[in-house]
Amino acid sequence: MSWLLGLRIACAVIVAVTTVVGVFVFGRACCTIANRMGVGRPAPRERLRPIGRRLARMLGEVVGHTAFKGRPWIRAAHWLVMVSFPLLFLTLVTGYGQVLAGPHWELPWLGHQAWWAWVVELIAWLSLAGIIHLIAVRRILTRRRAAAPPFDADSAGGTRTRTSRFAGSSQGQAHFVEAVVAGVVVCVLVLRMLEHAQLNLSPDPADAALAHWTHFPLTAWTGPLLAPLSANALAAAITVVATIKVVVSMSWFVVIGLQPSMGVAWHRFLAFVNLYARRNPDGTKALGPAKPLLLPDGRPLTADTLDDLDAAMEAAEEAGTEVKLGVERIEDFTWKGLLDFSTCTECGRCQDLCPAWNTGKPLSPKLFTLALRDHHAAVAPYLRAASALGVEPDDVTEQMLAERRSSRGPLGRLTGVTDGLEDDDDLGLTPGSAHTGDVLGALLAAKAAPTESGVATRPAPLAGEVVPADVLWACTTCGACVDQCPVDIEHVDHVIDVRRQQVLMASAFPKELGQMFRKLESKGNPWGLAARKRMDWAKGLDFDVPVVGVDVEDASEVDYLFWVGCAGAYEDRAKKTTRAVAELLHTAGVSFAVLGDAEACTGDPARRAGNEILFQTLAAQNVETLNEAGAQKIVVTCAHCFNTLAREYPQVGGHYEVLHYTQLLGRLVRDGRLRPVPPQAGPTAQPAAGAEVGVAPSPTAPTVTYHDACYLGRHNRIYAPPRELLEATGATTVEMPRSRERGFCCGGGGARAFMEESIGTRIAVERSREAIGTGAQVVATACPFCTTMLSDGVASEGADVRVTDVATLMLEAVHRGQQPAPA
Repeated sequence: MSWLLGLRIACAVIVAVTTVVGVFVFGRACCTIANRMGVGRPAPRERLRPIGRRLARMLGEVVGHTAFKGRPWIRAAHWLVMVSFPLLFLTLVTGYGQVLAGPHWELPWLGHQAWWAWVVELIAWLSLAGIIHLIAVRRILTRRRAAAPPFDADSAGGTRTRTSRFAGSSQGQAHFVEAVVAGVVVCVLVLRMLEHAQLNLSPDPADAALAHWTHFPLTAWTGPLLAPLSANALAAAITVVATIKVVVSMSWFVVIGLQPSMGVAWHRFLAFVNLYARRNPDGTKALGPAKPLLLPDGRPLTADTLDDLDAAMEAAEEAGTEVKLGVERIEDFTWKGLLDFSTCTECGRCQDLCPAWNTGKPLSPKLFTLALRDHHAAVAPYLRAASALGVEPDDVTEQMLAERRSSRGPLGRLTGVTDGLEDDDDLGLTPGSAHTGDVLGALLAAKAAPTESGVATRPAPLAGEVVPADVLWACTTCGACVDQCPVDIEHVDHVIDVRRQQVLMASAFPKELGQMFRKLESKGNPWGLAARKRMDWAKGLDFDVPVVGVDVEDASEVDYLFWVGCAGAYEDRAKKTTRAVAELLHTAGVSFAVLGDAEACTGDPARRAGNEILFQTLAAQNVETLNEAGAQKIVVTCAHCFNTLAREYPQVGGHYEVLHYTQLLGRLVRDGRLRPVPPQAGPTAQPAAGAEVGVAPSPTAPTVTYHDACYLGRHNRIYAPPRELLEATGATTVEMPRSRERGFCCGGGGARAFMEESIGTRIAVERSREAIGTGAQVVATACPFCTTMLSDGVASEGADVRVTDVATLMLEAVHRGQQPAPA
């Protein structure tokens, strides 16, 4: 018995020491993370209110795992692993009791409940299955199923291999977390088996009764296997396994405590705060409207506050300071932005659907986030020291940091903390770099690293020193990253914020954007064409299109104001869509009017490119025009115009009921005001007024694949109306592999339609290949930019596939119904 007592004492000492160390290191890391977030700017108070609504949404999303898109088995496995943490925590308490109080110790009352035994064992076995599944998925995706590159082998993108969504994730950290979860769950199950065997040997009838299978439903089967062991052997085994369980748990606290940037572990805590403080309190993703640009006093930049901005800049110039617009340095992000970066789980779901990454560009939303996270961690000591010393961050030297560490006092030296940050937080990082080897290797392979050692490790501007220009300007703002992220990181807002600084403060942007900005400023459209040509699309129609202020006094005299948009007015392919929609509305007896030359660009390309001042100028002009015209109900053809008018103009006082034309036409079909007719075998019908020249409508139902426009589908959740219209035309539809929520961008968003695409494969070409691969005869779109991009993509492939708008197909179907029946 003396050896058993000695074993218990030794195990108790081990448990006590590891617990003290684990809790201390973990607590120190929590303080470090909190102080790191503190270097950012304050976030708007709305980020934390209303408390009840945000809390309910956060808890619902965590418990329901509603942010997981697709992959139901992975979602279930992750949910099981997640719930094992709180539910099996009491088994850790039991483990402490078994080591410190004796192997027979159980939780008071709860430990004797059969229902609790069922919960523990069921969750333990399912969690073990879940973590094994997740380990297998990671292994398969990273080692056996390297994704075939979607670009030509001899293209710029073909110089490196795109692997799975885990490319660039810190594999060692992930394996450690997986091993800890598996180890803890195995210890729980082994302890249950040993406890059952121990109760079987007890002379106490009450203990023997507890050994019934109802108290050990999924572990009692091991009873015969452990029957040969003596009571002392079982007691020793319980003590040792309980000790291992505690040590494994505390080792997890120690390791993640020494790596506060270990997102694969820390997201288990930070995700709660990140989900709570998301941009939209209703729980929707940060999609649709762009986040307003805030002035130094916290007010959003609008046309009304531009004068205040001018005054603030003049005052700053006199004081020798600077008013910052956008994000220049890491400390210019709010604490919520910094929390985004630290919360990243490195799961790669964002990377999986990113059009830039999948066509050989250097941009990966995951690597973009990790680069900012690692730079933030590296420069936080400089920023904290600068705040304490009252100097600029750039003026803080290594010697100054060393002096602060040597003069921090006994408590600081004992805890290893300087300025609220732990000193030894570089465990697992590549020497001389802010990154782990996996992250650095991925950045270098993608040509997304500013230097051979990765991002800057001292305070520096983000553009160029942390985020190369090719990374920053590759984003199409399609929102796939935001939509797929399970912890609600707001990638698009962060990209736009850095672009704003580059455009408004540094005047550093692609030369094509400079031309576009000048055309928007002088002509009110990105093509620089005269306003008098805005009505050219209506020439040749057999009915008049009324113009507000010319043919009708205001928009109250008609059912809808038809917002034509710049593409719909000037771009030849988009004009066909405009004419088709106008003719369909006329056929259905819907009265409408247009603004004519009073219409100007909504400002979408300017805003996505970072020129917020130009956007606000255009938005104010349009809102004034719309209000003077008495607009209440507006119908649009362009997905970007729809998003701006419906979701962004309310930010500047423009509140209207805005419909995409597919929504309105769908309503007219349901009401019987439009009667599309499927193609009939027989003589070929005459082409509709809006049909492409030289392309005759098929006498039989064509096979159509629909491309989801990002700013219609993902940003505004409009997926069904275009498909319902296609179904009404009698077309046979086939979906592309990436469709609806997992749709792939055409490459025209984020002002990319006005920029050259010279790296990797063109996004439009990649999407066109996917469309052609369906075998469809027609690629249908519901956005003029998508039509243009995909038309060029299909043409480059030399495919005999028609690219047209849903409106054109609907017009052809309606015209078929108007033809006289053959004699």
